[in-house]
Amino acid sequence: METLMLPFSPRFIVLTICAVVTALLLGIGIFDHNPKAFDIVLVPLLIFSGLTLLGIRDLMQKSHAILRNYPIAAHMRFLLEEIRPEMRQYFFESEKDGMPFSRDTRAVVYQRAKMVLDKRPFGTQEDVYREGYEWMHHSVAPKANVGEKFRIAIGGPDCIRPYSASVFNISAMSFGALSPNAVRALNAGAKKGGFAHDTGEGGVSPYHREKGGDIIWEIGSGYFGCRHRDGSFDPDEFARVAADDQIKMVELKMSQGAKPGHGGVLPAAKVSEEISKIRGVAMGEDCISPASHRAFSTPIEMMTFVSEMRRLSGGKPAGFKMCVGHPWEFLAICKAMLETGLYPDFIVIDGNEGGTGAAPLEFMDHLGMPMREGVNFVHNALVGINARDRIKIGASGKIATAFDMARAMAIGADWCNSARGFMFALGCIQSLSCHTDRCPTGVTSQDPIRNRALVVPHKIERVYNYHHATLHALAELIAAAGLEHPQDLRPIHFSQRVSTTEVASFARLYPALRPGELLDGTEDVRYRDAWKMARAASFQPAV
Repeated sequence: METLMLPFSPRFIVLTICAVVTALLLGIGIFDHNPKAFDIVLVPLLIFSGLTLLGIRDLMQKSHAILRNYPIAAHMRFLLEEIRPEMRQYFFESEKDGMPFSRDTRAVVYQRAKMVLDKRPFGTQEDVYREGYEWMHHSVAPKANVGEKFRIAIGGPDCIRPYSASVFNISAMSFGALSPNAVRALNAGAKKGGFAHDTGEGGVSPYHREKGGDIIWEIGSGYFGCRHRDGSFDPDEFARVAADDQIKMVELKMSQGAKPGHGGVLPAAKVSEEISKIRGVAMGEDCISPASHRAFSTPIEMMTFVSEMRRLSGGKPAGFKMCVGHPWEFLAICKAMLETGLYPDFIVIDGNEGGTGAAPLEFMDHLGMPMREGVNFVHNALVGINARDRIKIGASGKIATAFDMARAMAIGADWCNSARGFMFALGCIQSLSCHTDRCPTGVTSQDPIRNRALVVPHKIERVYNYHHATLHALAELIAAAGLEHPQDLRPIHFSQRVSTTEVASFARLYPALRPGELLDGTEDVRYRDAWKMARAASFQPAV
């Protein structure tokens, strides 16, 4: 009896109704004497018969238990799950909600990119008494106007072609990860605004060259654009490409914030003729970006390689980018600098909160040092070996506003890079579909139908406007603090609420090393043991 009643149970009632209605409509169409009856019932008959067939398929399939128990009806769950991010973003998020970037942050980027009003009424929506709230101190003697053409010179004593860089640049995003039109708009915006565009490890594409903007060429472990057929580094090809005057700096990628210590594979099926030519990989073969480099395996060899990049590029600034992992590994690099006398011109620190690329959840959420701790660690380490004055530090990791920049520069950065901020300027809506090739705005899609939606001339202006307005906001912050340049920022200019009743200066939260302290023998627990473990000849710790 219970089995006979199953078709009328809540689980199966939708399928039962569809089957009954199908039978009734079919009966009407066949047996009704009105010749037009079949024409009248045809459309609903097709609908209900289709749903009935779907329900039968649901009962028979073995992949989804919920469909076997709730045929037809369970598809509503999948539909709601599909539109859940959009529903949350458009109807339920508050101004301070939303991850990775809040609605408020996204809105201010859009407003600045469009050059519309970016002010806020009626006071802050931040809870200024919550733990973790941060603020910048202002001066009773603010500057009238400090300008906004903030630039820094990158290039140490060994560099014969230093680069005057903006303090705000486009972070590494490869062609392939971004669409051709996105790369075109970013580079043209960089040219108009006088700032730099990092290529990412995918190589220098024609879309980077087309508009003539300043380029930072990033070389990853795949050596794309400067590799032999076997995937090894090709110095002659590197020298040929790096000779281009449009390329202002060369950057060795050790790791990135989204997935430090993780390689990547572009399947052979996705290696188009265009990508094959740009990256220097063969058609029909997987495009592999290994987890580690083949050209070197020790800190000393790494410094030699960076020095060779500078020589091969004709004396342009050469440096490396990394997300800090084991502290002793970076300190081993510092010891290699001291032992060889070979120093990079710059170091870009990516944080684990960064990342436009897709990555495993565990890597994205729990691997690598956050940007602020990484920048301050590297800054102090270079101070501790008396090398800070010759090496510039860039910061990359969830930077979108002038306050983000000022905070990073106060704890050790000389300049800042932004990836997702400039993606928002292009029109990205944070749909979180970058890895699916179904980007709704065409920013990350290689589908020509989708990326044609990104109209390059309009987006050039938005990229330029966002950069210009953000630096203007930074200039206002600097002036309000009574300073002349972002490089004047120090930890004492910022505070953080560490509890509802206690406030700490960044100077306490990020204590500084004395110049040469690592060489003299530090007792700072953040560095003491790691310094002893570090070896210039190996990334492995001394035991």
